[in-house]
Amino acid sequence: MFKNKDLERRSLTFEVRTAQNEQGENIIKGRPVVYGQKVNIAGLFYEVIERGALDETDLRDIPFILNHDLVRLPYARSRNNNANSTMHFSRSDLGLDLDWIKLDTERNVESKALFSAVDRRDVDSMSFCFTVREEWWEDLDTDMPTRHITKIKRIYEVSAVTWAAYSDTTIDVARSALELESAKATLENARKRAGISLDSEEARQLELLKLKTKVLHRKDF
Repeated sequence: MFKNKDLERRSLTFEVRTAQNEQGENIIKGRPVVYGQKVNIAGLFYEVIERGALDETDLRDIPFILNHDLVRLPYARSRNNNANSTMHFSRSDLGLDLDWIKLDTERNVESKALFSAVDRRDVDSMSFCFTVREEWWEDLDTDMPTRHITKIKRIYEVSAVTWAAYSDTTIDVARSALELESAKATLENARKRAGISLDSEEARQLELLKLKTKVLHRKDF
């Protein structure tokens, strides 16, 4: 597991699909990073990844995994985005496009199962793990400020995910307490740098949200 305290995860629904390439190989395509989309992060703040945020991003080594599970072997991997990689991406005006992820569905049972799950839309979301180099905030003194990410420093991995963080607040709350704590810390650090202090009611609401997340995370969905 990555121990970088600045590491963050974001997901998007309906941006992963199956296909076959010219060689008849089973592949997955998707767009884990989307520019210009205003999203609700755990009911704590809005976030927009601005166009060009990936222009200087470190994309040298990116594994493709499931649900951020780094214990299991990756399904594919992009190393320097070269022809020998089993995953290839490109930057576009829309974000980061995964042009193809080659899955070894013939020899790898788990790859075959993942391809089937994506094809059936049982798995319909993509997520990426990243750190931020530059950002700016607006309305930090309100209940729902907006974060603008202008430069992403590095993408550590890309995942197919069962639950998307870029969804409604109910799903966001059901995420792990670790991810909620990360989002909360991001907001608190931004307010601290701006010299804005939370009043007691805001602090109480954040603690209740954290507690609710821990309780929901123990339940079966």
